[in-house]
Amino acid sequence: MTTRITPIEGVEVYLKSPEELALMREAGRIVALAHQAMKAAIRPGISTGELDKIAETVIRDHGAKPAFLGQIKPNTPPFPATITASINEELVHGIPSHKRILKDGDIASLDTGCFYKGFVGDSAWTYVVGEVSATVLRLLDVTEKSLYAGIAASVIGNDLRTVGRSIQHYVEKHGYSVAREYTGHGVGQAMWEDPQIPNWWPNKPRGPHRFDNMALVANMTYAIEPMVIAGRPDLKELDDKWTVVTKDKSLCAHFEHTIAITPDGPEIMTKL
Repeated sequence: MTTRITPIEGVEVYLKSPEELALMREAGRIVALAHQAMKAAIRPGISTGELDKIAETVIRDHGAKPAFLGQIKPNTPPFPATITASINEELVHGIPSHKRILKDGDIASLDTGCFYKGFVGDSAWTYVVGEVSATVLRLLDVTEKSLYAGIAASVIGNDLRTVGRSIQHYVEKHGYSVAREYTGHGVGQAMWEDPQIPNWWPNKPRGPHRFDNMALVANMTYAIEPMVIAGRPDLKELDDKWTVVTKDKSLCAHFEHTIAITPDGPEIMTKL
């Protein structure tokens, strides 16, 4: 049974039981299978709508439901798809379409999640389409390694500030920017639970962001998702009210795993 703790006023964190962690492992495995299928299919000439259908089929064939489909936010139509497909300068929340055709040299950040018996798996990955330059590969490599830097810091005895700064320091020492308006998040019976997991950490909390530092404890589950930009970190939302792009049109990448905090270290729940 889930245990609720309130480490900070206004923040509720749900610690998972062994049985709930087992369900989250299966949700994560299904999401990983969806990514495996999309990775196998991605190529110049395929549409993001086709990739969306591939992911939805895998998720439903394994007894789960798409978690993104129908998600809402204020003053915005419900999200219409199983995946978000964000291409090149699109950072997050791109809407897939059969009219959006991938071409050689693109990079595609694909994010998807599922509900399995009431629990969530959530993962994103950035894929290359055809041949890309060494410069692009370096961006993806740094972003992926920053994810693992955050995971490595996710151990009992550390805190959220350590996780955020581990990601930020790795990214910035390689000359890239971290998106600051979007964060990782708790995962469990809801797509977005407390706490927020920023990919950076200021010397003093400020602005509209929440920086609720707390110690990491066993059976916390959350998604770490660095969003890394080759240029400046300034962003804007497009008229569809979902797609977020870099203002200077610089390339960006997005990698995400759902993890559990355990006495033996972080457990990645969204890989095969």
